[in-house]
Amino acid sequence: MNSQLSPDNPFASPSELPYGLPPFDRIADEHYAPAFEAGLAEHAAEVEAIAANPEPPTFDNTIVALEKSGRLLSRVASVFFNLTSSDTNPVLQDLQAEVAPKLAAHSDAIHLDPRLYGRVRELYERRESLGLDAESSWLLERVHTDFQRAGAGLPEGDQERLRELNAELSTLSTRFQENLLRDTNDLAVVVDDERELAGLSADAVAAAREAANSRGLTGKFLLTLNLPTSQPLLASLENRAVRERLFRASVSRGKRGNDNDNSEVLTRIAALRAERAALLGHPHHAAYVISDETAGTAEAAIGLLERLAPAAVANAKRDAEELQRYLEQDVPGATLEPWDWAFYGERVRKARYDVDDATLRPYFELDRVVRDGVFFAANKLYGLSFTERHDLPAYHPDVRVFEVFDADGAPLGLFLGDYYTRDSKRGGAWMNTFVDQSGLLGERPVVVNNLNIARPPQGEPTLLTFDEVVTAFHEFGHALHALLSDVRYPTFSGTNVPRDFVEYPSQVNEMWMLWPEVLANYAKHHETGEPLPQRLVERLQEAAQYGQGYSTTEYLAAALLDQAWHTISPDDDVRDVAGFEAAALEKAGVALPVVPPRYQSTYFAHIFSGGYSAGYYSYIWSEVLDADTVEWFRENGGLTRANGDHFRKELLSKGGSTDSMAAFRTFRGRDPEITPLLKRRGLTGV
Repeated sequence: MNSQLSPDNPFASPSELPYGLPPFDRIADEHYAPAFEAGLAEHAAEVEAIAANPEPPTFDNTIVALEKSGRLLSRVASVFFNLTSSDTNPVLQDLQAEVAPKLAAHSDAIHLDPRLYGRVRELYERRESLGLDAESSWLLERVHTDFQRAGAGLPEGDQERLRELNAELSTLSTRFQENLLRDTNDLAVVVDDERELAGLSADAVAAAREAANSRGLTGKFLLTLNLPTSQPLLASLENRAVRERLFRASVSRGKRGNDNDNSEVLTRIAALRAERAALLGHPHHAAYVISDETAGTAEAAIGLLERLAPAAVANAKRDAEELQRYLEQDVPGATLEPWDWAFYGERVRKARYDVDDATLRPYFELDRVVRDGVFFAANKLYGLSFTERHDLPAYHPDVRVFEVFDADGAPLGLFLGDYYTRDSKRGGAWMNTFVDQSGLLGERPVVVNNLNIARPPQGEPTLLTFDEVVTAFHEFGHALHALLSDVRYPTFSGTNVPRDFVEYPSQVNEMWMLWPEVLANYAKHHETGEPLPQRLVERLQEAAQYGQGYSTTEYLAAALLDQAWHTISPDDDVRDVAGFEAAALEKAGVALPVVPPRYQSTYFAHIFSGGYSAGYYSYIWSEVLDADTVEWFRENGGLTRANGDHFRKELLSKGGSTDSMAAFRTFRGRDPEITPLLKRRGLTGV
């Protein structure tokens, strides 16, 4: 127990709940600030003891000691930052703004301590004589690299400026996130007349009514916004004016000149990142970031994006011509607009393949998707089983807690599912951990998946769109990476891998959504229990590539926009966000007005408040590995324990404890090939 913290504070000692699950039923807002204060002080004292140790540096008294330090700080930070994303409030937001620069300064104090760096450097220089095992040797290399990348070798004056930059960047990133959440809530579209919602399913209308009721808008309907530019309801809304309102609300986020405007915030972030990269010896932020990823250089990452862009745009333009014809049948003389694409795309898909979201949603009930789809596939591949634990506390009534068991019945960890949208949750979908697996610390994983599914009225089923089912499988792929981690050092646990590798296992997990055995197990009508008709299954398989022109182009536009912001130099003075964005898209050859970027700059949370700055290319980079791995599974019999065990042993269990591409080569038996990706994306002419 920490002596500086009241014993009544639930963070004062490790949780006694199974797997170290935080005692959410005891944690209140007032517990965080003193726990952070005590955690920072305790960690600083532990690091000081390591740095000031009069004994010569050894792997144990320096590197392992660092791995063991900061447990109190880790406990409070893991809970706090999970909740500021999934269930925040003004108290937590104020504290986040206060604590973010303190944490940045704390990290700098560690990495810029010349005594500590001296010990790490000495060990690194004689690493060949230390007799370390492979994982320990890799840890030493990573710690040394982290110190160098943090500026440990810079002159004192440059280090002081670096501290200032990191503190301001942490504050700005927090502000970007909070502005976006407020503006997203503020821009939700209010509809007065149910007739304007024609085309939506009955449960979608009910969810809109429920959302309005939750804000006191009795008798009205509220269309809340998802994080990307294109909103799911655009595919169903028949009223073109309502579609336009919804789209314009989406692209207005963070750029309305109000208190939530992110324009100055993001230009300042980009400028400070450019200055920091220059201090650290790189031409721009992208070069700094990607030098430590599997891509190696910004040129390699940008090169892949630019290679794919022309064919993707050509496909999108071809599809747009077809959609234009459909639009003119309804509105003669009208021009296809961004808010029309999803609606007429669904109409084409229905006409061509006789399948659309309205037909599919009754077969995609949330609990069945999770238990009989996501969990079922994990059982077939890895032997995992899941038991819901109603006796364990969660941080919100919506959250479900499952205990996960290995194939031999041994307890493995906990999985938390937080599936519904709410005003206190940021947009998008993500996985995170409350406890990281580590042999050194004797800890097993506690993992959470967050989605943003509209809540139906009480007692009614939660029916998912096709894309929401994909997301459920995708995010659980991240969860598996954490749950199946089998590493010694917490630094390497689960998804602690290069950013352009982390999406790979989660993308692979998407393949099981339409795998016949899995689909047959979960895709059953929520009222009758009848399985998804075979003709629809066949149509789904045939339609898998439809719409790739749009989805690839909107993604590439966002990824190239990310690179544009992060290849500016410290001398560039960018103030006109819209102008910069337009010029960047035009230069990259992806300026297609009817296909806007998946995220525009002012609500591009991945790169301005998440961990994907200069790294949004990671999704397509990882997809090269993913598509190649899907081919491997198909070639070797698909959904089998033998295949799952091989993937688990050589990839998922490794976390970051080895070179990621070496792990891929061990799994696949060769380097990745791009052809499967090109086939999947309809880009075989590239």
